[in-house]
Amino acid sequence: MSNYFKILRPGINSTFQDLGRFRLQHLGIPPSGCMDRLLLSLSNKLVGNKLSEGALEFAYQGPLFELVGGPALVAVSGKVNFNIINKNGEIKEGTPNESFIVSNGDKIDILSTIDSVYGYFSILGGFKLKEVKGSVSTLVRAKIGPNNGEKLKSEEKIFFKKSSSAGKTKKIQFDFDKDNMIRVMKGLQFDYFSKKSQEDFFSKEYKVTKLTDRMGMRLEGEKLENTVSKNIRSEGITKGSIQIPGDGQPIVLLSDHPTIGGYPKIANVITADYDKLVQKTQGSKIKFKLVDLVMAENAFEDYITRLNNF
Repeated sequence: MSNYFKILRPGINSTFQDLGRFRLQHLGIPPSGCMDRLLLSLSNKLVGNKLSEGALEFAYQGPLFELVGGPALVAVSGKVNFNIINKNGEIKEGTPNESFIVSNGDKIDILSTIDSVYGYFSILGGFKLKEVKGSVSTLVRAKIGPNNGEKLKSEEKIFFKKSSSAGKTKKIQFDFDKDNMIRVMKGLQFDYFSKKSQEDFFSKEYKVTKLTDRMGMRLEGEKLENTVSKNIRSEGITKGSIQIPGDGQPIVLLSDHPTIGGYPKIANVITADYDKLVQKTQGSKIKFKLVDLVMAENAFEDYITRLNNF
C-alpha cells in the first residue's frame, strides 16, 4: 500500500528543500536550499532523520493535508500555529518543535507562522523525492527540483518512504533570536559609497518591504549614495550579498539569488545571522553591525555548535 499525504490546501510557497545544490553557479544555477538551516535541521532531528534530509518548507501559511496509509512519525518546526484533526473530526492543537504520530485519515492543518516567515515539516524516513544534481531543493523560477520544480498544488499526493510510528517522539527546546541586529562584513564595493552613507548604513534602521521572497529581500530606509559608479561589470555573487541599485535602497540576496550581478555590494550578511534575517516579516526593522573575519568565523563556530547540539 502506498503511503502519502493528500494536499487539501497547498499553503503559501510550499516547496521541498534540503541544504542546497552546490558547485553549479558557473552554469547559472544557484544553490537554493532551505531558508532557515537551523529549523530544517531541527525538524529532521525531531523525527530521527539525518539533518540534511529533504523537508517541506512553507512560508506564512502551510499546507492542509491528509495522511493516507501510515502511521507515521512527523514534526513541524518553527514558530508555527497548527492543528491535528483526527479522522473522527476531533481537533487538537499541535505543538511545534515536538514530534508526534499521525494515523491513516488524520489531517494536519498548518495555519500560520507566528512573528516569523518560514517553517518546516519532516517525516521519519523522508519523502520520496527525485534528486536533481545531488539535491531535492526546489528552484521554482527555473523549474528545477522535485515536483517538476513547482510549488505544491491542491489534490497532489506527497509520497514518503516507509515510515512508522516506531520512532521515539521527541521535544527540543529552541530559542529564537528576537533582536533586530544583523551582523555583516564589508562588501567588495564598500568604498564606492560616501562616508555619510557608510555611517548611515550602520547607524540607521531599515524596514523589510513586501517585495521579499526566496530570491531577495528589498529594504527601505536611508538612501545610500554611490560616489563611484551605479553599475559594475557583472561578477559572481553569494547568498547574503547586499546590493545597492540606482535608487540607493538595499537588496539582500537570499537562497534563490542570481549567480551574477552588476550592482555594487556594500556588505554581506554573515552565515551565522542569515537564518535570523530571513525570518524577519514584512514591516520589521533591522540594523546592521559591522564585524571582521575573525568575529564572523567565531560566530559561525557558535552557530555550528548550536546546530550539532539539537
